[in-house]
Amino acid sequence: MFDLGFAELLVIGIVALIVVGPKDLPVLFRKAGQFMGKARGMAREFSRAMNEAADDAGVKDIQKTFKTATNPVGSAMDGVKDAARSMTDINPNSETGKLAKEREDAKRKIEANAARKAAERKAREAQEALQRADALEKAANEPVEDTPADKKDGEA
Repeated sequence: MFDLGFAELLVIGIVALIVVGPKDLPVLFRKAGQFMGKARGMAREFSRAMNEAADDAGVKDIQKTFKTATNPVGSAMDGVKDAARSMTDINPNSETGKLAKEREDAKRKIEANAARKAAERKAREAQEALQRADALEKAANEPVEDTPADKKDGEA
């Protein structure tokens, strides 16, 4: 707002420290902050009141007309966006809306069926893995028979 840089603020702070003193400086800064807060609040309220008055006077309509006149491509694109938005809003009672609902229902059924099949497949794979593990444990617990190659020459 006042376009003060760091150097200017530093000079102001040093002068305030010398003039006011180190004891009263925090009180001065607090009061200055409160004053700035009140001033900003008043500026915000004034700006809001001016915008409301402009809206009541129809300035937004005039502003839109000027925008259309100065930027016809932008206003045409706004029209295209509005048209596209109206095309995507589907009336649920129309044929398109009914078809969209049917497709959504079919999509949900397909997703549920796929999830069920995947769960069944995983359960089947888990069962097969348990059976393989049981078979390997059983084979590991059975005693190994000595084969003739294992026996020594004199033990036959």
